[in-house]
Amino acid sequence: MRIFDRGGLCRQDSFQQPYFSFWSARLNENLRYHRKLWEFVFIAQALWERGFCVPGKRGLGFGVGREPLTAMFASEGVAVTATDLAADGRVELGWEATNQHASGKEALRNPEICPDALFHRNVEFLPCDMNAISQDLTGYDFCWSACALEHLGSIEKGLAFIERSIDCLAPGGWAVHTTEFNISSNDETVDNEGTVLFRRRDIEALMQKLSDQGHDVAEMDWSWGGGPLNNI
Repeated sequence: MRIFDRGGLCRQDSFQQPYFSFWSARLNENLRYHRKLWEFVFIAQALWERGFCVPGKRGLGFGVGREPLTAMFASEGVAVTATDLAADGRVELGWEATNQHASGKEALRNPEICPDALFHRNVEFLPCDMNAISQDLTGYDFCWSACALEHLGSIEKGLAFIERSIDCLAPGGWAVHTTEFNISSNDETVDNEGTVLFRRRDIEALMQKLSDQGHDVAEMDWSWGGGPLNNI
């Protein structure tokens, strides 16, 4: 039985489940109510359930920053290509000053998650503009991004990235992406800014488009739960 047989929203009750404690420890993260941690756990659990956290698989990470997922996948024997914006782009967008982007492979090393020898054997780092993905990035078993696609300049560009990321996959591969989401309106939102907010209608339109193209698209659970933290 899959916990994440569908996509979903960050909810308070997720943090209270055994799998959440497991992945928090596995990712060397303190267990806390934080959206970013939920994204890491969702991606890890979803890909583990689909059989991708095993030796011999190939994973491609977009906009990885300094997140722990690269080291975790590498520790499971996955050959990981980790990508992030080139240095000039990071400075232009202000990411360099906040230390949120990876300048290379060393920035992703985390010995408490993955021994150095295994990390260096399984991880490569490449600069990549998510709005202009190289045609050479193909044949991966899975790809992921965590809270990155809302920074691509517009809703249209973020959705185009998701669609383009699928071209990087081998047949049967899975793309797992998380982003910020507008729960207050399906009409008014933030667009054409440094950070945009996707609406339900934006995601549903993309799901329909991908389904029409013959892709297997996971259904979405749009509920955000009844816990007090869900209403902050």
